[in-house]
Amino acid sequence: MKFHVKSLDLAPMGVQRIQWADWHMPVLARIRQRFEKEQPLKGLRMACCLHVTTETANLMRTLQAGGALVVVCASNPLSTQDDVAAALVVEYKIPTFAIKGEDNATYYQHLRAALETNPQLTMDDGCDLVTLLHTEYANQLKGMIGGTEETTTGVIRLKAMEQSGALKMPVLAVNDAMTKHFFDNRYGTGQSAIDGLLRATNLLLAGAHVVVCGYGWVGKGLAARAHGMGARVTVTEVDPIRALEAAMDGFAVQPVAEAVRDADVVLTATGSKHVLDKTALENLKDGAMVGNAGHFNVEINLVALEELTCCRREVRPLVHEHRLKNGKLVYLLAEGRLLNLAAAEGHPAVVMDMSFAGQALGAEYLVQHAQELDHKVYVLPEALDREIARLKLEAMGLHIDQLTPEQQEYLRSWQAGT
Repeated sequence: MKFHVKSLDLAPMGVQRIQWADWHMPVLARIRQRFEKEQPLKGLRMACCLHVTTETANLMRTLQAGGALVVVCASNPLSTQDDVAAALVVEYKIPTFAIKGEDNATYYQHLRAALETNPQLTMDDGCDLVTLLHTEYANQLKGMIGGTEETTTGVIRLKAMEQSGALKMPVLAVNDAMTKHFFDNRYGTGQSAIDGLLRATNLLLAGAHVVVCGYGWVGKGLAARAHGMGARVTVTEVDPIRALEAAMDGFAVQPVAEAVRDADVVLTATGSKHVLDKTALENLKDGAMVGNAGHFNVEINLVALEELTCCRREVRPLVHEHRLKNGKLVYLLAEGRLLNLAAAEGHPAVVMDMSFAGQALGAEYLVQHAQELDHKVYVLPEALDREIARLKLEAMGLHIDQLTPEQQEYLRSWQAGT
């Protein structure tokens, strides 16, 4: 079995932590039990480019239980948990290519290693694997059943591929499922990015001014959690509806170049590029901290930051002090990469339980329905979304009402009025 991990000696600790996460992932456990019996993925080759964490390990176990031949590589150079990568190889016999802190060349070497298994299904987080498949490995596309995508940035790229005619297989946007938005984006990133901020800096949020760039699902979570810990929160947006929503939720709303002048912390969460551009970086107050909760390290204009910097040093793990030519100090967190995974452990397992349930059911759906699907980006079917919510409620011991036949008929009819 081919693999590339930091050290196999780390496997025992990885197994222990994977088991801990599994205890908090009851929805995925229920799906894994069914997969073991029904084998919906039997014999299928799957290449998965995801954050190699304890929760991902349990997803890989679920796909493996369903009969898939799985290989996994990292979707971010700083998000890998090395003990988990070792455990995947040693304990679960899953080829794994991931090392925390790997350089860009190694990152793409790992992606290529996954694609060289000639997969029939892909599972991506950010669309790097699918992009590479469509460029360097396009000869494999004829044998592809389809793929699933985990995050907003990946969906944006995939939709651009679809619109330009470049997409040559169906892809399920698991990211756009409501259970994923609610749990992963809002509750998950809202908590875990703040966790990464606090672990990296030991900052007291109470009384601090936090600027959140973007008020999508992630931005809403960040703003709510920062506010809940006593911070003053300002939101920046380009969408008037989201900006209005932020204002009605009680947050200040300003253009980013103005908002950052008084900010103690600036967190980007847009999925776009250069949200903090040169002007905004110059406007930062002395001692401001900047971090990113979006998938790629492009939201902060790192090239412009380097151009503005006269000297740089690491003052804490994953905290780099930039002394700007204008005399101000700016602290860059986690090299501008995903703060919650680089500086902390990512989402709690109970959150990823929902997202990865969508990934597992999405893979099964593709196998069953790929012949009916065009080369487009599809949202995870609502029936599967509701099934995930049902399983979660069941796992929580919660019960809800059911529509009566009379109510069902009323909702289907149009004759009844006042």
